[in-house]
Amino acid sequence: MTTRTRMNIYFDPELLKQVEMLALRRNVSKSAIVEAAVASFLSGDAADRLEAAMSRRLDRIGRQMDMLDEDLAVLGETVSLFVYFWLAATPPQPESAQASARAKGAERFEGFMQTLGKRLATGDRFLKELSRDMPAFSTQDEPSRGASIDDILKNPSR
Repeated sequence: MTTRTRMNIYFDPELLKQVEMLALRRNVSKSAIVEAAVASFLSGDAADRLEAAMSRRLDRIGRQMDMLDEDLAVLGETVSLFVYFWLAATPPQPESAQASARAKGAERFEGFMQTLGKRLATGDRFLKELSRDMPAFSTQDEPSRGASIDDILKNPSR
């Protein structure tokens, strides 16, 4: 059995609270936490462990960036297809109907903004919802699903 030597040290009260909380979370003694911290500080491999931890964090951030990049690409493609289809399918308004069309457009935009605000406040995201709602399908299933977006864009009267 290893003999231990007692040592009295002083801590900043805030640091001591952090040590106590860590000891409670890990279900170990405060002495074990302090001993491990001092051993880590004095060991030569602290830089290697720090580098490994940083590498893991950077890898995680890189994966998150890739997911955001993919989501942004989907969003950009979705908006561009919607605008293209809307412009292709919306007939021009006669001069006499433009005032009422503007009023209806302002009303719809207000509804859109309220819905957007609610979704952003609740944390619902369209891309996550879409990925949950859409069944996974292979390219073999695609033709049997009916007209594709490209078909609709080529012939809006469908």
